[in-house]
Amino acid sequence: MFYYRPAEQRGSTQLGWLNSHHSFSFADYYDENHLGFSKLLVINDDYVTAGAGFGRHGHRDMEIISYVLEGAIEHRDTLGNQFVVSAGEVQRMTAGSGVLHSEYNASSTDPLRFLQIWILPNQRALSPSYQQQKIEQHSALTPLVSPINAQVDNTLTLHQDASIARLALEPGQTISLDVGNRSGYLHVYQGEGKADFYDLADGDGLGIRGGELSITAGLGGLTGLWFDLPPL
Repeated sequence: MFYYRPAEQRGSTQLGWLNSHHSFSFADYYDENHLGFSKLLVINDDYVTAGAGFGRHGHRDMEIISYVLEGAIEHRDTLGNQFVVSAGEVQRMTAGSGVLHSEYNASSTDPLRFLQIWILPNQRALSPSYQQQKIEQHSALTPLVSPINAQVDNTLTLHQDASIARLALEPGQTISLDVGNRSGYLHVYQGEGKADFYDLADGDGLGIRGGELSITAGLGGLTGLWFDLPPL
């Protein structure tokens, strides 16, 4: 069974300094048909103008992953972390029992684009923690984040039976992803292609509940994030 989320049907938030597209219900955007997919609750495609950003605010009981596509994020939090997260880097923050943080465009001249991802943790009131890393593409499917109790080498960790990989296909390249009895979700952020009967382009999402998904890149190639998730 498939779940298709075309880019043009996503919710949005327009604040002048922020242009955000919501694959699932988030903040003032609510759609009862799009409340998440398995343990994946949020994918926001955020465009932030130079020098602007999200001021200090709090979270609890959430695994928050940021993947920078263009520009850089200046991150600060109450754990004492103060880092710049550049394009190609992945950031994971376990909000756990509670953490305050801010995320600003680190540049005063260049725009920022990043994917903000929320995944439900498998425990409540975890100790807050932070990781970031740049992981080079070494195959069509490169692991970025893996479960903390089954960590894949050279990845960030997640308090959930879920993982995230970066999918990068050359023009015309095909890959088959077998989720078995689990769930999988693809979010495309560059290029175009086809997955089974669905045409895919920047901002589109496609979920699968069990079985196998065949993805073929178009003439411009295809790049996105692949989520391996618990069964629905």
